[in-house]
Amino acid sequence: MSYRLQQPVGKPDFIVAAEDPILITGATGFIGLRVVEQLLSLGFRNLRCLARPWSNATKLDVFSNSKGDRGRIQVIRGNLLSREDCATAAKDVKVIYHLAAARGEKSVPDAFMNSVVTTRNLMEACILAGCLRRFVNVSSFAVYSNAQRTRGRILDESCPTEKNPHTLADAYCFAKVKQDEIVEKYGEKYGVPYVIVRPGYVYGPGNLGISGRVGIGSFGIFLHLGGSNPIPFSYVDNCANAIVLAGLRKGVERQIFNIIDDDLPSSRKFLRLYKKNVRWFPSLYVPPALSYGLCYLWERYSVWSHGQLAPVFNRKKWHNYWKKMRYSNQKLKDRLGWTPSVPTSEGLRRYFEACRTEE
Repeated sequence: MSYRLQQPVGKPDFIVAAEDPILITGATGFIGLRVVEQLLSLGFRNLRCLARPWSNATKLDVFSNSKGDRGRIQVIRGNLLSREDCATAAKDVKVIYHLAAARGEKSVPDAFMNSVVTTRNLMEACILAGCLRRFVNVSSFAVYSNAQRTRGRILDESCPTEKNPHTLADAYCFAKVKQDEIVEKYGEKYGVPYVIVRPGYVYGPGNLGISGRVGIGSFGIFLHLGGSNPIPFSYVDNCANAIVLAGLRKGVERQIFNIIDDDLPSSRKFLRLYKKNVRWFPSLYVPPALSYGLCYLWERYSVWSHGQLAPVFNRKKWHNYWKKMRYSNQKLKDRLGWTPSVPTSEGLRRYFEACRTEE
């Protein structure tokens, strides 16, 4: 990791000092490691990283040793499902970056437990500690509902979120919607000073899969569904940059920020570049009207079969993933002073290089 956070001109307007305790959950993850790195690059000297008992914290150890930051990073082993572990982690903490999530969970109950219940436990621990200045909840673009929006419109922070996430057959989306709701509820009821950030598709070395917004490779041939749609990419270092600033800037409590880069490539352009720079594979473009019809048929068959075939492809998912939308990061720039320090062209170059190495 060679990225270093760039600061706006002038003195940073931060809510905490360098020695104030900062907690990062999910610190061993793809984005969490970059958040830790950038906080260190800003000179913060009291970082508390909560890791699950079975997670691999080797990268944190190597990172702290290589940077000469031993003593500035404290790794705490614990589980957010434990109220006691949450109380230990939140003690005296001024800022929390909550990145731990139930990504990969297949069932709604498991996703709910590991995203919503854990967030509730952590926020209650913050209330009892009584010293928190900012709770940054890392959400996702998956929470938005595009069904009522005209094709080609801008998706920004003012857009509605999914009101019935259980109908999407997507445990991750369900959990993220409910997680945002509980953060907002605790902010309203108990005055917890929160900020919600919603990254688009975060990519880079460490996450080398092709976004489902481009297409699906589960049926023997890659079905290209994105067409001319721009993909809401966020290179991992740019994303971590925005998350860090969301926890530090004054005057942005109870705000929501979408995190996406500039110069977003279309799905078609990305797929062409991937085939050119990584490997070629056969793909079949499916026009929007046809892909919508197929999602409708899949959805109807699921109902007819009484759930024998899960409705993983449905019209709501089509609206969220494959309807053509435009995206804005203007609020992120205006309120947080953020700019993507890694241009999209460079981010894609690094991503393709890492993909080739894996091949």
